[in-house]
Amino acid sequence: MSRWQHPQQQEISLAQVIETNHQSLVAGESRLSFRKNFKALWAVGASLSVVLTVCAPGQTNPLTQGSLIAQAPKKEVEITLVSFAVTKAAIDRVIPKFVEKWKKEHNQTVTFKQSYGGSGSQARAVIDGLDADIVHLALAPDIKKIEKAGLIQPGWEKELPNNSIVSKSVAGIVTREGNPKGIKGFADLAKNGVSFITADPKSSGGARWNFLALWGSVIQEGGNEAKAKDFITKAYKNVPVLPKDAREASDVFFKQGQGDALINYENEIILAGQKGEKLPYIIPEVNISIDNPIAVVDKNVDKHGSREVSEAFVKYLFSPEAQREFAQVGFRPVDRTVAKEYGSKFPKLKTLATAQDFGGWDLIQKKFFADGGVFDQVQATIAKR
Repeated sequence: MSRWQHPQQQEISLAQVIETNHQSLVAGESRLSFRKNFKALWAVGASLSVVLTVCAPGQTNPLTQGSLIAQAPKKEVEITLVSFAVTKAAIDRVIPKFVEKWKKEHNQTVTFKQSYGGSGSQARAVIDGLDADIVHLALAPDIKKIEKAGLIQPGWEKELPNNSIVSKSVAGIVTREGNPKGIKGFADLAKNGVSFITADPKSSGGARWNFLALWGSVIQEGGNEAKAKDFITKAYKNVPVLPKDAREASDVFFKQGQGDALINYENEIILAGQKGEKLPYIIPEVNISIDNPIAVVDKNVDKHGSREVSEAFVKYLFSPEAQREFAQVGFRPVDRTVAKEYGSKFPKLKTLATAQDFGGWDLIQKKFFADGGVFDQVQATIAKR
């Protein structure tokens, strides 16, 4: 039964109402009674003229069987993509290719609204009402927050290839021209007289990866957690300012001239070089795989009627064509074929840890970045010195 259908309307026809009024006149009913019945006739007739959806069982409903009104696709559909700061260069290259492909295959125009910022801040914005159809964030816990808010269905990680990791990078260290402080790796960032820039892990997913890269540089080389915490404390004492996200951290270093070094995504460093900011950098051999997931925001795409296009775009991002665009601006491709094509572009690594090596993101978040966690402890220690 159609959702517009009233149960009693199935048994009423225009002919029946006319017959009822004819019988009333024959029986000598008053003109007032006739007028009432005529109004009923008019109401039913109007209803039938607007909703010919009333169908007896087995009959074909024209509004659900090929009617142009019900079946014609929208000429345009708008997608809102919310992402973390450093993906914009890649996404800007991919969107036109997808729009052209979708137009050719579906004769439908797709437009995109885009929002970029710190991963944690972006997740909070979506929870608070930013109407995202798609979220591409720096780390899984930020998407998990949106899931817990009831906007994304559980199991989103398994709905796409590579556990929904669509872009990845590693941590790199940019130095000033000539590298006057002689920085060769993460260990040098804890030395006296060295200052470096990294974003705030409380607001930036990228900064959490930076923190884990520093911590892991001790653990992966055989150090224990006490040594790792001591190293982290010395290193963050050399951080003069904590920008809110990776893009702002780059601006602080490149445009404001603060710091002897900058920890940032390898792809951001490569992109800066493409824009003419060609400063020396190091990709430490002991590093961490910075894995960035993507998901469709189920509640919003269903509300907007944009699920088909949103899911198609997300799947397209995993295609070799899209992954080449990510590689062009410095992301390490998640597609194996494309990774081989661009293998010579990226330095080889001795050790590459993943979030799972640290116990997974639930444990990482609780241990390191929750209120009172290791990062807060380190900041408190620094403040006392």
